[in-house]
Amino acid sequence: MTVLTESAARAGVDPHLAPASLDPEADLMLLHFGPQHPSTHGVFRMDLLLDGEMVLKATPYVGYLHRGVEKLCEKLSFVQQTPIVDKNDYVAPMTNEQALNMAFERLLGVEVPRRARWMRTIFAELQRIASHLLWLGTFTLDLGGALGGGTTLFMHCFRERESILDLFEEVSGARFHYNTHTIGGNRHDLPAGWDANVERALRVIESRLGEYEAMSVANSIFVARTRGIGVLSGDLALELGITGPNLRASGIDHDLRRDAPYGAYDELPVRACVAREGDCLARARVRVDEIRESIRLVRAGLAGLPDGPICGFKPIRQPTQVKIAGGQAYVAIEGPRGELGTFVVGGGDPATAPHRLKIRAPSLHALSAIPYIVPGHTVSDAVAILGSLDPIMGEVDR
Repeated sequence: MTVLTESAARAGVDPHLAPASLDPEADLMLLHFGPQHPSTHGVFRMDLLLDGEMVLKATPYVGYLHRGVEKLCEKLSFVQQTPIVDKNDYVAPMTNEQALNMAFERLLGVEVPRRARWMRTIFAELQRIASHLLWLGTFTLDLGGALGGGTTLFMHCFRERESILDLFEEVSGARFHYNTHTIGGNRHDLPAGWDANVERALRVIESRLGEYEAMSVANSIFVARTRGIGVLSGDLALELGITGPNLRASGIDHDLRRDAPYGAYDELPVRACVAREGDCLARARVRVDEIRESIRLVRAGLAGLPDGPICGFKPIRQPTQVKIAGGQAYVAIEGPRGELGTFVVGGGDPATAPHRLKIRAPSLHALSAIPYIVPGHTVSDAVAILGSLDPIMGEVDR
């Protein structure tokens, strides 16, 4: 779907042409938005065809960050790949690790101990809180200084996120890229007193979340900048394969944690956070609601955490010699940005590596909405729309 004014249609404008090639009588301009612009959330570019401040057409370009992660995984052993995928969605490394190792476990037929499944669920919900906090802080920066206090909220959200990174560091020894999930469970058990530290961090975040809502989704300027902007219909979202908060904000009540339970979600009921409007404001409200729901799930997970082993897979030989002769498997989990899937084909050469590995990145599908929901808005609205989709370019390009 392309939205063009009558003057643009008469000019027969090709958005790939340089500005000098445009018909001067059409009074149009081609703006290369990114990849160096900080509001593009990484090395991402949009070509915006403008009539004054109004966007007539938006063309996204990806690939600037491409690192060949999937092909690299086909050259590494199964147990060497966890720290590689940590860097895809670098805002939620724990969920990358979980999706990858769950695919390997399905291919091997490995049973994960109950304690490990509950630990993974606790980690995933803590990671969701940290990811949404980072998004909320950066989104207020996207909306600009007119919001008032945007930089303040950004710093506050970063501060609360740091408390969750402290918790992950206590478990894994690493602050950002953890390498703690492995085939069959987890490498590291929870240290003594960790549950008390988690509760302390959650209490602080929960007590301040109302203030952060007042500075964002309940702020009149925030609402004016986001309500009715970048409306994505539920039908279009489904057609484009959009998942996660962006899909639920368009009225589609779908959450893999509830609809296809994994980990401990079959024992911890999940309340999916849904909105109907499909605009930037709805996407923001869904993520704020999800922070509260994740806080509840973490507490429930800690309260019911069982004893027992944390890994159910013991290779006969060295861990790097795990062999999968053939077969294929696909596993999808509900990451902070939506369905994060891993498709793996065994029988690589050598058999200690996959023959093929493919990662389904929810951010890539989210960016596919840009040509549909940006036209008809202003340049400043385009910044808000992009930010509301919460793309992470590491997993888009991988």
